[in-house]
Amino acid sequence: MKTTQTIALGIGIVLLAIGKSFGQSTDVAMPKLIEKDGRHAFMVDGQPFLMLGGQAHNSSAWPGMMPQLWTAVETMHLNTLEVPLYWEQIEAQPGKFDFSIVDMLLSQAREHKVHLVLLWFGTWKNGSNHYMPEWMKTDAAKYPNITGKTGTPKDSPSPHSKATLEADIKAFTAIMGHLKKADPQHTVIMVQVENEAGSWDTMRDYSAAAQKLFEGPVPAELLKTNVLKALNVPAGSQGNWQKVFGDRADEYFQAWSIARFIGQVAAAGKAEYSLPLYVNAALRDPLTNPMATSYESGGPTDNVIPIWKVAAPAIDLLAPDIYLDGSERVLKVLDLYDRPDNALFVPEAGLIAENAKYIYPVLAHGGIGFSPFGIDDNGQGSTPEAISDRLAPYAQEFAMAAPMMRELAKWSFEGKIKAVVEHEDHAEQTLDLGEWQATVSFGTRHDNAAEAKKPPVGKAMVVQLDKNKFVVVGTQSHITFKPVGNNTGKAWQYIKVEEGSYKDGAFVPLRILNGDETDFGGPRFGVTPTVLQITVGVR
Repeated sequence: MKTTQTIALGIGIVLLAIGKSFGQSTDVAMPKLIEKDGRHAFMVDGQPFLMLGGQAHNSSAWPGMMPQLWTAVETMHLNTLEVPLYWEQIEAQPGKFDFSIVDMLLSQAREHKVHLVLLWFGTWKNGSNHYMPEWMKTDAAKYPNITGKTGTPKDSPSPHSKATLEADIKAFTAIMGHLKKADPQHTVIMVQVENEAGSWDTMRDYSAAAQKLFEGPVPAELLKTNVLKALNVPAGSQGNWQKVFGDRADEYFQAWSIARFIGQVAAAGKAEYSLPLYVNAALRDPLTNPMATSYESGGPTDNVIPIWKVAAPAIDLLAPDIYLDGSERVLKVLDLYDRPDNALFVPEAGLIAENAKYIYPVLAHGGIGFSPFGIDDNGQGSTPEAISDRLAPYAQEFAMAAPMMRELAKWSFEGKIKAVVEHEDHAEQTLDLGEWQATVSFGTRHDNAAEAKKPPVGKAMVVQLDKNKFVVVGTQSHITFKPVGNNTGKAWQYIKVEEGSYKDGAFVPLRILNGDETDFGGPRFGVTPTVLQITVGVR
């Protein structure tokens, strides 16, 4: 159940805020997600916040590994670090909790003036139970894994184990209770519950307990007309899982079972301390509707989002981990996870140069953050120069965005941002801006055929301040405007093109561009992100 409240922002806008439930009193300083007209904002310290994030490697949240991690944080100009919490470290002995790593992370994050997103590596990590404490791993009878279709055990925890559920609830609730006491300043702004939950090498659990549930009736919550419609199932369908869902029954049953388990863990933790919670997804191909034999079954993939929303209402959002190839696939994923009931957040992206461009369409979708995975050296002994080169595509974007982070978050929430990214065919693209159309071509030199052989890393983002005034940011692209609508065919010109940056909420010009910098169609963007304020007009 949610309550609605009005929050007056210092920047002069009024936002309709959705308060929290599960027993936590409302506090303006408490991080929270809000929704208005199907768009979302992430409120931190009472204002829209954009997570300029980076995620540590899986085994980096240990004291001896932190110095190199903080070096990466500083190099990348991050405002948010995503870092794991390990169940095997937090509760090495049953019921005895050690929060020393939590306290270390809080202290060091405050010292570096960075927020944290904590990743609970509990029952699931990439479909397995490898971060469970030793006392659980060695008692397979009490804390079982799932059984495959042929009766073989699988390396994945059973979502039907009451003992595992109770243990996870106890541990996660203890963590959230500790955060409530130890972090009144909200250094931690969000928590991930489990990590890429699901199962590989089997669509579901075929144990006797699971089979009994599978052969029983589908829960009434999933038989509601709107849910069945979202799952492409005829209204009024009744019966067991096979009868209602046909060839998708195994996968849908697994999604329901895992979501129900994680939803109970989340609800218990949120009752203790109501931080925003999310679950991340190991993705399937969004273009071909494959069966779960080709990807991790049961996690919040695009086809089972409606099931997760019903089964786990305490989870605030479902987030895609971007490791897919090709702009068509990635942009489709952003479309699928940007929903009126789901704020778009990319908590993991492969740390390759081409993925940095997707920061822009995430903002255009009203997204609340973006975070590449594996930002630290991870003990590999890379040279500082090699590390800097690897992080550079993101570091330069975050360096540009950091001074205008609040403005970007606000514009994103208000739907003022449009963006394009270079596709593999390097074709130019257009943006509809009301009385104007912007055409974006890619490459540092529009007439250089060699550009077509380079990786597709170009991008442009346009913020519409009013009908004739825009903030434009881009790299390796060229933008030109032309009048459309009522101005079609009229002579036009750039009234003013200013290069600059944002400081304290205001645009600060560095110089006015003209001549070679704006003739021949319009401004060009090089390899470093540049912020322009452009005013156009008809004559």
